[in-house]
Amino acid sequence: MLHDRVLVRTDVPEGERRSSGGIVIPATAAVGRRLAWAEVVAVGQNVRTVEPGDRVLYDPEERAEVEVRGVAYLLMRERDLHAVAAERLAGSEDSTGLYL
Repeated sequence: MLHDRVLVRTDVPEGERRSSGGIVIPATAAVGRRLAWAEVVAVGQNVRTVEPGDRVLYDPEERAEVEVRGVAYLLMRERDLHAVAAERLAGSEDSTGLYL
């Protein structure tokens, strides 16, 4: 990875989803702007706030897809991340483990 780039793997595949009540939402359903969670796989040398293994919140519309050895990943800039959830942040005093 170069500069401020972050390579992530999405948590859930695109397509139909299930609501918390068990209702199936088809992939063709129109939904508003919705952020998604992903796991960081690799980071560039200028990335300061995330490390591999962290979970990040991002906007699916601001992404570039790349396939490496048959596995689909998303490539984005660090500034396109909205939040970071990491175990290393949870140990500090009065912390939720979520860095916004």
